Amino acid sequence: MSDEDEDAEPAVELGEGAPVEGAPLARVASRLTWPKEKSEVDRLEGERVIRTPDGPRELSAVLEEVDETYFSRRQEFERRVRDAIGTGPIPTAEE
Repeated sequence: MSDEDEDAEPAVELGEGAPVEGAPLARVASRLTWPKEKSEVDRLEGERVIRTPDGPRELSAVLEEVDETYFSRRQEFERRVRDAIGTGPIPTAEE
C-alpha cells in the first residue's frame, strides 16, 4: 500500500445519522457455536436486544415466536428469526 492510498478519502462517506438501537442478528449469531438448542440460545443470548423492522426487541421474546427447538446451523437460526421478525428497514433511534 502506498502513502497515496493511505491519504485517500474513504470510498463511502459515513453520515452522522441517529444511532440504531440493538445488535444486528448476525453479530449475535456469530457469538454462538452451532448446532444449538433454542433453549440454550435463549439462556446464552436471550437478554440481548436485536434490531428488527419494528424496533429493538429482546431475542428471548423473538424466540418465543419461533417454532423450531433446534438449529443445526447458524443460517437456519438466522432464517427462522428473520421469519419471525420480518425484513425491512431498521428504524433509527429518535433524538
